[in-house]
Amino acid sequence: MGTQQRNPKPNSHYQLNPNWTQLQQKLKIHASRPSQKSSNGAEPQTSKTILGKRKERPDAEPDASQRNILIPTNTDSSLTDAVAMDCEMVGVGSEGNKSALGRVTLVNKWGNVIYDEYVRPVEWVVDFRTEISGIRPRDLKKAKDFQTVQRQVAELIKGRLLVGHALRNDLKALLLSHPKVDMRDTSECELFLKEERRRVALRHLAAEFLGVKIQNGEHCPVEDARAAMLLYQRNRKQWEKNIKDQIRLRQKQKKRKQKKKPKRRDASDVNHAATAS
Repeated sequence: MGTQQRNPKPNSHYQLNPNWTQLQQKLKIHASRPSQKSSNGAEPQTSKTILGKRKERPDAEPDASQRNILIPTNTDSSLTDAVAMDCEMVGVGSEGNKSALGRVTLVNKWGNVIYDEYVRPVEWVVDFRTEISGIRPRDLKKAKDFQTVQRQVAELIKGRLLVGHALRNDLKALLLSHPKVDMRDTSECELFLKEERRRVALRHLAAEFLGVKIQNGEHCPVEDARAAMLLYQRNRKQWEKNIKDQIRLRQKQKKRKQKKKPKRRDASDVNHAATAS
């Protein structure tokens, strides 16, 4: 007799893994549970997927429109052909109404600081003008003396374009001069003057042309110097063209005046004419 092949019957009493059983029960409970709203009526927040987390990385780069444009984009602190300067003053004299240099800052064309020093004035400081200058008594305890700062700044700006706002006041405080042809003053540039050639404060220029707010409370000379430099860099082409046009105009006017001047007769000719008469 041949052997009869039997098919094994499935074991109806096959025991599942306890962990798998618990997971199935949890899934059934979750599927049968109605969606619940929070006490304030808002839908409950679902757990974020990995893709969602990836889109909301905390280290994601900020939007370019939200970036502070006054912050330099590199770390190059070399001395460039153009530098911007800003100074903060303190009050000296019997009533503190006389201005003296308290801090001076220089930045290069990229806005990186190349010089930033507190200055110990020659006269006794009566008013630190902290609400504007940001200078406090402790800042001047180890500050450099005026003569040292004056010499160092003079060396840094020599032969370079000097950018700033109301540079005349800063140079006066430093007891320095600079060739006018090498000065780029945002308070005097025709591109920024209003009606009747009215000058505009640096904070208003920064807000209008750069879209940034500065000088909210205590002034920061680094920030102010960067704003002046950026105003120059963004308008440099037209600014320099205007300067060249003004130089050509002055030269033409000078030539016209020279042509209109009557020729002086020599003294010998005058004496000869008197003798002949």
